[in-house]
Amino acid sequence: MRVAVVENDHLTESYRTCARIQRRHDPTYWCATAMLPREVRPAIHALYGFVRGADEIVDGPGRPPAGPPRRAALDAWHAELERGLAAGRSDHRVVAALVDAGRRHRLPLHLLDRYMESMRVDCDEPVRLADRAELDRYMDGSAAAVGRIMATLLRAPEPEDVARLGVAFQLTNFIRDVRVDYALNRIYLPGLAEDDLRAAHASGHLRERVAQEVGRARMLFAETAGVAAGLAPRMRHGVAVARRVYTCVLDRVEHNGYDVLGARVRLRPWEAAGAALRG
Repeated sequence: MRVAVVENDHLTESYRTCARIQRRHDPTYWCATAMLPREVRPAIHALYGFVRGADEIVDGPGRPPAGPPRRAALDAWHAELERGLAAGRSDHRVVAALVDAGRRHRLPLHLLDRYMESMRVDCDEPVRLADRAELDRYMDGSAAAVGRIMATLLRAPEPEDVARLGVAFQLTNFIRDVRVDYALNRIYLPGLAEDDLRAAHASGHLRERVAQEVGRARMLFAETAGVAAGLAPRMRHGVAVARRVYTCVLDRVEHNGYDVLGARVRLRPWEAAGAALRG
């Protein structure tokens, strides 16, 4: 009995750890998660915690040097999950929560193998995605893979629509973060002139390319407009909030004349909160 109590305490604290990670790193997403039913929130926190762990390895301030050291750290993080899934438990709090959530909700966690393939792209520097096909492969492995897992939690009738909505979110992030990503020696949007990025100058050509990607993100949001309506009523609000916040980012980019280098693109916390309320 004592072993069961200790294990239960470990899982409780594991889920709390994941919730704290999400709230600290992505408060808007955390608020959207809070609008979902209580029974699915811990699983979303756990999924976010694992994905964030990979993201910290490739993007975080303490990330290992590019190349073999970064790949080794990412592989170790992946192996931690594989060991946890094989054993049905883990001493690592984030992995323990995700393993438990996977069992409770029958999550297709094998899709995280594909997610980690995209993360390995970021292990080398520089990152330069050559064309839209390469960008789409990257997003299919990252945002779409996570979206397919989320579809199970949301009980979505069309998982691929949730995957495409995830791609819309990620493409919006890439548009918003052109300057931030370039500081990490990465260019995700194909066709951006490196001279413009180096000079932080939004040339006509750069604005045109950004406008094209904004149009593509708008199209993805339009094509997935029915995702929320297809969910159970208790599931809809969190999805609606996330959609509203991200489309407000696109609104900001358009308002700035597609200048993602010199003008403010990110929403301030109160702007994101206002967008969430409108959502």
